[in-house]
Parts: sequence; C-alpha cells; structure tokens
Amino acid sequence: MLTNQTKHILHCILLFCVLLIYQFATGGIQIRYNESLNFDPWERYGFAGTFLLYLLRCFTFLPLPQVLFNLYGLTRFNAFPGKVKLTGSPLLAPFICIRVVTRGDYKDLVKNNVSRNMKQCLEAGLENFLIEVVTDKPIGLPQHRRTRELVVPTTYQPKSGALFKSRALQYCLEDGVNILTDNDWIVHLDEETLLTENSIRGILNFVLDGKHHFGQGLITYANEDVVNWVTTVADSFRVADDMGKLRAQFTVFHKPFFSWKGSFVVTLVS
Repeated sequence: MLTNQTKHILHCILLFCVLLIYQFATGGIQIRYNESLNFDPWERYGFAGTFLLYLLRCFTFLPLPQVLFNLYGLTRFNAFPGKVKLTGSPLLAPFICIRVVTRGDYKDLVKNNVSRNMKQCLEAGLENFLIEVVTDKPIGLPQHRRTRELVVPTTYQPKSGALFKSRALQYCLEDGVNILTDNDWIVHLDEETLLTENSIRGILNFVLDGKHHFGQGLITYANEDVVNWVTTVADSFRVADDMGKLRAQFTVFHKPFFSWKGSFVVTLVS
C-alpha cells in the first residue's frame, strides 16, 4: 500500500515527465542542432516584423507568475493529504453560516444537498452552525432550526449595482435580513457542492485559528454519477488550479493575488 508521501512523489515525477515531453514535442528542447534556425531575424523579417514577433513573444511572460505559483503549489504541498486532524474542539468554534446560493431551478437537488451537508456537519462534530439557502425562486425547504431559506425579492436593487450571485449575497448582508454578528463566519457554496468530513475539519481549524479573514477550499469533480464525461474532464484543470496556484497564494500571501473562486470561500462576516 502506497503512503500519501509516496503518492505525492510519483505525482511530481509524472508532472515533470509531462512537462519534458511537451518541451521536446514543441521544440522547446532540441537534441540535434538545426542549421535552418540559425539566421538573423532583423535581416529576414525587417525591423517591423521582428519587433512585432518579439513583442508577441514577450506577451507569453504575462502569465509566468501564475504558472510558477501553480507549479510551486502542485509540487510543494502534498497532493494526497491524509485525514485532517482537528486543532481544537468543535464546541469552541465560532458560529458558522453555510450559505448556499442558487437560482432555485433545481429544488430537489438543493433540498437533497442541504440534507446531506447537514448530516455531514453533525457527523463531523460541528454544533454551532446554520445552513442558509439564498434563492431567486422559493424552494420550500423543510422547517428546521439549522436551516434558513432566503428568497431575494425581484425588486431588490443593491446600491453597488451587483448582479446575479453577487446580488443575492449582497441581499443577505442588508439590515433586517442579516442575522449574523461580525465575529461569525460564512462558508459560501454553490447548490451542487457537497461537504466532506475533511473539508469541515479544515474549516473548523481555519476559523479556530482566526489569523486570516479569507480562505478557499479545494473542490473536486466526478465524485458521483457522471452525466457528461467531456465537460467533467474539462473541469479537471480547475482542480489543478485549486491544488496549485490557489493553494500556494493563500499559504504564502493569505490573499487572492492571482484569482478567486466563487464557491467554497470562507470569510469572516466583519
């Protein structure tokens, strides 16, 4: 049975092999000297053509910081972590609001996921929490002391001019609607996102630590029934982005310098 550390080492070896194969295939690394490539571009293309070509090549350096941080995150941090260990008691954790944003088109999906997430939270030992569903259309969540359904009025217009998901989230913060205090925490989720025991433990450790006001979690796909393999495989790059760049930026800077997802965001209310 391979250990988590061994799996990560194999993961890094595979990553560097893929990079080397790509370099050889695209001519970035050449084994044999090609005489046809040895010429003066200023003589062949002229000043304007050469300047344009070099300018276009310089544009490829724009995403370099993100690429380096992605590589750093994928290799520096274990891609196969074990079970998350709690650093404190869940009973001492501050109040956590798990806020789910939806348009309300898939009511059964939302109800089912709310039920599953609540069960997972209770099994993980989370006590001081609320699952809040913010929707454009009424869903009809069953009455429960740990759930709250908020229907955004069609007439609501935020002062900031926010639209769609931002509009719904802004409505939650309005006076008379918001029931949270400045010391509470919000976990923002999409309607299809399911929590795991490890993710809940990670959230608890983050809020118990309390050093930083923003956090971001890893979201994986194809965990259950796959409807469309093409779109599912296409989503795999988002997982790599989470495991690499996003993980590195929050560990090093504790701020979203490069990018920011719209789901599994943990924030302090204040």
